[in-house]
Amino acid sequence: MINTITGLAVDWNSRKPVLGNITGGLSGPAIKPIALRMVWEVASNVKIPIIGMGGIMQGSDALEFLVAGASAVGIGTANIVYPDACLKIIHQMAQLLEEAHIKSVREIIKTIETSK
Repeated sequence: MINTITGLAVDWNSRKPVLGNITGGLSGPAIKPIALRMVWEVASNVKIPIIGMGGIMQGSDALEFLVAGASAVGIGTANIVYPDACLKIIHQMAQLLEEAHIKSVREIIKTIETSK
């Protein structure tokens, strides 16, 4: 979860939708906060693995989804922008975990602290 969110673009001058289908999919970094919230909410209520996606462009983004409750992540828009995005993200994740002295990515899954 999740993929795209339906959006609308309007030309104010012509007062018509910009897209041929009137609405279209909004994806990438713009939806990341929504995707993180949805992963966290669902992970708090189910006991099945969740694949989180929506705006993952770098290793830290992927780690955020895991902390929020995802068991794995999917990469979409980043692959269009950078053909080697998955490899870069994997390497960044490994580096960040090593810097934090975390031996396994499993250690951070569903570890979000929500108390104030």
